[in-house]
Amino acid sequence: MPISTSIAAMMQNSSFIRKMFEEGSKLKMLHGVDAVCDFSIGNPDMTPPQEFQAALMEEAGRQEPRIHGYMPNAGYPYVRKNVADFASSEQGVELTAQNLLMTCGAGGALNVALRAIVNPGDEVLASAPCFVEYGFYCGNYGAELKLVPSTDTFDLNPKVFAEAVTEKTAAVIINSPHNPTGRIYPSETLAELAEVLDEASRRIGRRIYLLSDEPYRKIAYDGIEVPSVMAVYPHSLVATSYSKDLSVPGERIGYLAVSPGADDAEQLIGALTLCNRILGYVNAPGLMQRTVARLQGVSVDVGVYQAKRDKLRAILDDAGFEYAEPQGTFYFWVKSPVDDELAVVDALKKELILTVPGRGFSGPGWFRISYCVDDAVIERSAEGFKTVRKQFPSQPNPPLERT
Repeated sequence: MPISTSIAAMMQNSSFIRKMFEEGSKLKMLHGVDAVCDFSIGNPDMTPPQEFQAALMEEAGRQEPRIHGYMPNAGYPYVRKNVADFASSEQGVELTAQNLLMTCGAGGALNVALRAIVNPGDEVLASAPCFVEYGFYCGNYGAELKLVPSTDTFDLNPKVFAEAVTEKTAAVIINSPHNPTGRIYPSETLAELAEVLDEASRRIGRRIYLLSDEPYRKIAYDGIEVPSVMAVYPHSLVATSYSKDLSVPGERIGYLAVSPGADDAEQLIGALTLCNRILGYVNAPGLMQRTVARLQGVSVDVGVYQAKRDKLRAILDDAGFEYAEPQGTFYFWVKSPVDDELAVVDALKKELILTVPGRGFSGPGWFRISYCVDDAVIERSAEGFKTVRKQFPSQPNPPLERT
């Protein structure tokens, strides 16, 4: 076989998101772009803020010597300081440039973190449903992702995490606001999880790190604040990106922050900095580093996404679908009226509506709708959702509790 067996297996189980995105491209060629309602991929449709455009143009025009040269592996020191100052206000702990390194997006940050803290044979815990690539990231370094069920309202279940910890457990990954459910984990739940991880770390004789994946932190609705993990568990690392809040996913810029109270923090930061280089990222893009350093606190208008959420919610209500109420992100997690959500996803595709099966997130029986699309796409999907809902029997389960 010309490729590795592990990669061959990953290709067989690769992201349903990308598969549906590619399917959408084919349908658009057949029926026209304006006929297809593509809710498959979380690709922000909003124009980046004007502040981004202005900063980018100015930074691109700089002509100092070595302005495009190498930099420290963790990123430009002044950029890290600017980012750390703002991250301190979000996390409620004092972060310095030494606690933070610039990365190639949140995916790069998570890979750097996992490479630094896991050994082959280790286990990493996460709550299902979850982003499918967490498992691939763990597999990159010989670790295994173990999924534990969430609650009925898609909150974390700390008691289940406590039962899942073994001597092989190296880390827990959480994601809030959560892809695909839109759930924001409350501070009480995070505090309970912190107690579980503290007790479990003492029991197994190794520190379990908490990796918080936060690219949607600023995409939160109805005045809900996203609690800090560092404030409740000092052994936390936060991975994030500017892809969603600045609407620049193609620029691959983010950061990884280490709580100053983490066990072996200084050695850990040294390991992360090395991994930021040896994994092939070398440095986060310099132009983007200099640009985002000037934009701390700037984001797209989240009210636009909230209005899209409300517009799609009315359509789903009218069609008779049940769903988890999104508190953040730009996703609806919709309950399939039958056990096999692929049947519903296929029926929607015949109506030229593209969604993603829940099994792609280890959440069978559900499907995800990404509504970071033009309002016209949402509006023209209404009849298709109603048509498909009528093709399936009524849901046998009671309506979901919406929190």
